[in-house]
Amino acid sequence: MACVAAAAVLTGCSMEEATCGGGEYPVLSVGGTGSACAPNGEEPPEGYTRYPEGKVPEHVGDKWDTYWQTHTVDEKGKIVEVPEGR
Repeated sequence: MACVAAAAVLTGCSMEEATCGGGEYPVLSVGGTGSACAPNGEEPPEGYTRYPEGKVPEHVGDKWDTYWQTHTVDEKGKIVEVPEGR
């Protein structure tokens, strides 16, 4: 395991888990904290929307991934805090 970590550091590879795979972009559940990945070039599935520009999570646990665990976008596109337990 130490060799794998050392190789990643030496080669500049990131050990962070990407939010979506290649050819996909992340989408946010309208009114909730759920997320999914949609194919590039396609609209988000029903009930989902694109993240607001500049607030798109890129890696699991990054600044925006953490932010969107307590916030969402309502039906009008406004960013709102999610009530606890939702």
